[in-house]
Amino acid sequence: MPEQQQWNIAATEQPPESFIQAVKQHTPASSGIYAAQLLWQRGIKDHQQLTAFINYKAYQPASPFEFGQEMQLAIARLQQAYKIKEKIAIWGDFDADGITATSVLWDGLGQFFTQNTQLIYYIPNRLKESHGLNNQGIDNLAKQGCKLIVTCDTGSTNIEEIIYAKQLGIDVIVTDHHTLPAERPPVAAIINPRYLPREHQLFNLSGVAVAYKLIEGLYQSLPNIARYPLEDLLDLVAVGLIADLVQLSGDCRYLAQIGIQRLQADFQQPAAARRRPGVGRLLELCQKSGDRPTDISFGLGPRINAVSRIQGDASFCVELLTSRDVKRCNELAEVTELANTRRKSLQKDVQAQVAQKLTQLDLSTTSVIVLEDAQWPAGVLGLVAGQVAQETGRPTILLSTEGLGTGDWELGTGEEFSQSPIPNPQSLARGSARSVNSVDLYQLVKDQAHLLHRFGGHPFAAGLSLLVENIPLFTAAINQQLRQSLGSTTLTPTVQADLTVTVADLGKELFLELKLLEPCGMGNPVPKLLIQNCLFENPWHRNQQDWQGKKVQYIKTEFDIRDDSSRSAFPGIWWGHYKDELPIGRCDCIAELDYNTFKKRYEIRLIAVRPSVNSALNTQNGLNAPRSLTPLILDWRNLTTPDSQVQTRLIASLPSTDAINRVSPPLLLEDCPTNWDDLRAWLRRCLTISSSQQLAIAWSKPNLQPPNQIWLTLVGIAKYLSRTNQLVTRVQLLEKIGITDQTLLVGIKALKYLGFTVKRQDRYLQITWHSSDSAENLAQEAVARFLAAVREEQFQRQYFAEVPLSTIVAIASSDNYTSTNF
Repeated sequence: MPEQQQWNIAATEQPPESFIQAVKQHTPASSGIYAAQLLWQRGIKDHQQLTAFINYKAYQPASPFEFGQEMQLAIARLQQAYKIKEKIAIWGDFDADGITATSVLWDGLGQFFTQNTQLIYYIPNRLKESHGLNNQGIDNLAKQGCKLIVTCDTGSTNIEEIIYAKQLGIDVIVTDHHTLPAERPPVAAIINPRYLPREHQLFNLSGVAVAYKLIEGLYQSLPNIARYPLEDLLDLVAVGLIADLVQLSGDCRYLAQIGIQRLQADFQQPAAARRRPGVGRLLELCQKSGDRPTDISFGLGPRINAVSRIQGDASFCVELLTSRDVKRCNELAEVTELANTRRKSLQKDVQAQVAQKLTQLDLSTTSVIVLEDAQWPAGVLGLVAGQVAQETGRPTILLSTEGLGTGDWELGTGEEFSQSPIPNPQSLARGSARSVNSVDLYQLVKDQAHLLHRFGGHPFAAGLSLLVENIPLFTAAINQQLRQSLGSTTLTPTVQADLTVTVADLGKELFLELKLLEPCGMGNPVPKLLIQNCLFENPWHRNQQDWQGKKVQYIKTEFDIRDDSSRSAFPGIWWGHYKDELPIGRCDCIAELDYNTFKKRYEIRLIAVRPSVNSALNTQNGLNAPRSLTPLILDWRNLTTPDSQVQTRLIASLPSTDAINRVSPPLLLEDCPTNWDDLRAWLRRCLTISSSQQLAIAWSKPNLQPPNQIWLTLVGIAKYLSRTNQLVTRVQLLEKIGITDQTLLVGIKALKYLGFTVKRQDRYLQITWHSSDSAENLAQEAVARFLAAVREEQFQRQYFAEVPLSTIVAIASSDNYTSTNF
């Protein structure tokens, strides 16, 4: 279970009126105050900065030759290869930054070198190879006659491999953005922004952006050769930049702004006319339009990353991003989507297993979480580690001992590593690490290098491998090290809120105002909005479905949010959570404002929620105190439905105080529920702001039919509908048979074993019959499951007909209660 979060509310400093008016010029439909506050908080404090931040046309990008002599050397070596028609290999990487960087070089260098003959590319297999250059791959390229390797997003510290390539007569141009080597490697050129001053506008470039700068330099040095404009590459640059979570400042922001515009413009074209039909199809599959950075960070990026996580070999992703063959791109996009669906399922499985292991840890004495399992797939460990780190506020390292191939780590491209001889690679544990709370995880891991086989990464993420027998010693050592460095500081999960708003503020006007800050990323995060003293209504959750309509193990809850500022509620979603995790009563929440392209609506994306410190219900009696809800629930069970006079007399008999005075009749719940979730949903309706109604539970003792009779009725209806070719709604079936949705679904599955086919047509069901070859024992098992479901439902109805009101109040008011607890 996640620990109690610490909420940090940003101090609000009122910017000068002149600055607010300057911001308002860019968002005339709103006051501009919220955007002005955020920009002021984030260091944008003069008009020149503001204009360059918002309008990329006012920004002056850096020349590629700001990289100095190294860019000159790289261009000269490429010009030499162009003149003598040498064969060139692009050496990429398997994450989204590396894939897009490879694609940029493939398209860009492809303007000067014939693809597939003079120009080829190589991407290591995530599950069999590590990041960076390796001798086996270099041998393969040498056999194909390559004389020059151009790396992207990797290679800076591959000194031994670069020397090996040189011995085979292959020069290397490194384009990368990771840690620099102690000395310049023996390369034709190395283009890495870390050689530049930290304040330089190119310092934060990701791998794809560095690759783009190389192509930009080549375009300038060999003009009038390329058939396509350089700007055609910027959509790919935007995808890599945003997916890699680099700081979007300087040229990074400039390139992302233009790239997103080009991405959206291409998506708006008919599929056959798109420059990148593969990207367009991916956007369609994830129900995005390409106009938002979140379309990349939540849509394209995870899908591109999923391929190597699941399949290992992500080479076809370059073809997906660069080919203009619509049919081929559609095929590759669907393979990618399937990989992402599989990734979600695996991630959910590992999350559940990690959560179970966490229950056995004492977090009060744990500074760094280190967990291992022989069955964990290495490809998703980084994702799960990141979630655990966020929930617990502690650096998290997850290790797999399943022994997949020779790949040792998930992260660490071009980073420093230590390596010791390993007699048996299968004795290695391999895994990923993620950090929070400004803890330098890379340094923590590096200080334990003597226990590791290999490691690499950066302060917030790392990959490592070590002997399985070293795990206990490594765990103890890294925990002791962090405890000593923290002193008396306590690690707790934190969440930051940037602005305080009301539900009335939410909507198009605020969305467009906050959109001025996009694209968001590290150093300029998506604005987090604090909404206080609010309520959640109409919550429901479901498993997400993939593009083929199959369920995957991925939950989201949808809801409406309301507060005193407006009579209208506002929609929202909470990814990865169930509806019963939403608190009853007043609460505070932190959320992001978003636009749902698929549903064409503005909505919030819930980040965190807690009971409100301002709620009378919560503070006077405690959120979980049953007596605080007693006046809200009236027990009218087993009576005839009360008329208005009876209602009046019953209400008048209740204590009349300001706290519980009611002016409107109670909400009547006449259908006997079958689970606590249904009852809690009705209670939420009563706890609205605009009308504090009571809930009258007014169901009668159920008149239950034998389960066998219900089954025969269902079969009879199915035969009648099949014979008459009539349609029926789900509601009509439920009313006729007297069962719940969930039990009806079990019954429909049983009908299929008898030869019935049930198809959905809009909101109607069509039932037809044909002879079935199903085994008799399977049909009997299906019918038995339906009868068992009916009996369970009837038991629950009987329970709710007789359960004391005090029990209803106690359980309905419990936030942690689920429908499985009786």
